[in-house]
Amino acid sequence: MTDGGRRRRAFIGSFTAAGGPGVVTAAVHPHSGALALLESVGGVPDPSYLALAPGGRTLYAVSETADGAVAAYHVHDDKPRLAGPPVPVDANGPTHLSVFGGHVLTANYGSGSVSAVPVRPDGTLANAASGVLRHSGSGPHERRQRGPHAHQVQPDPSGRWAVSVDLGTDSVRVCTLKDGALAVHREFALRPGSGPRHLAFHPGGRYAYVVNELTPTVTVCRWDAATGALKPLAETPVLPGAPSGDAYPSGIVVSPDGRFLWTATRGEDVLSTFAVDGDQLRLTATVPCGGHWPRALTESGGFLYSANERSGDITWFAVDRETGVPRYDGSVEIPAPSCVVFD
Repeated sequence: MTDGGRRRRAFIGSFTAAGGPGVVTAAVHPHSGALALLESVGGVPDPSYLALAPGGRTLYAVSETADGAVAAYHVHDDKPRLAGPPVPVDANGPTHLSVFGGHVLTANYGSGSVSAVPVRPDGTLANAASGVLRHSGSGPHERRQRGPHAHQVQPDPSGRWAVSVDLGTDSVRVCTLKDGALAVHREFALRPGSGPRHLAFHPGGRYAYVVNELTPTVTVCRWDAATGALKPLAETPVLPGAPSGDAYPSGIVVSPDGRFLWTATRGEDVLSTFAVDGDQLRLTATVPCGGHWPRALTESGGFLYSANERSGDITWFAVDRETGVPRYDGSVEIPAPSCVVFD
């Protein structure tokens, strides 16, 4: 139970084109971390990635389609309710979103751009995007990096900057948002061909860690919130040896105390554990994810949750407090899950 006796909930996104039910709610057991499915709501195609507004009364979801949209849901009870029609983001294939500066930002993989949609005082969305920042560039991977592919956008811990990660251009852009328009403050290059996918900040605010999809590594970066500067320092493999095929790392999470970092790797279906010492990462263990194709990884309440897209389940793991190594504890079936967030 949360403060005030309210039951904790999880919100799960899924790919409706692959049989997913849309947005699903689940109750979270206060001691075991187990999920118990409650309700689901359709009406939005492929709500693959979710984000809660501050205060947790509104949930936002991308619609990861060629038309590209973002939707808002009221979550006052266990069944999310659409708060108006989905709003176009003027881009193709939004894969990630976050709340920043009174707007919902979406990272649009297909178009290689980031969109800003204003949020009204009641949490609902304006009828149109207020701005679209289009990335430019390419990378050496012939098939995956012919152009930009924005994969994630999120605020930095200081709340001053919006940080977008682009798989197609091997770079991270640090942006400002003013009067509904995004602008690039600085762009920082990572190793050509690495294919950065997602970034996670250390809770101390001085480091950021980027998981790379095209090479199974994490890039350790120093972060300076005062100047909005990101400095790549080193790369660390997410696997103990060479992968048997294409690895496709996906999720990355830092523990709330900053001692551990975890990644998910789809080709190998494993979760990797790292010990964190500032700008040093040490791979300590890999464990099976409990399913197939772990698309996203989330930590909550001392448990890790893996959304296993192709096996159609969410698995959860208790985290050893001393070693950080996750231990499989259970699963729940959901077709084509893609993301889990917690209130």
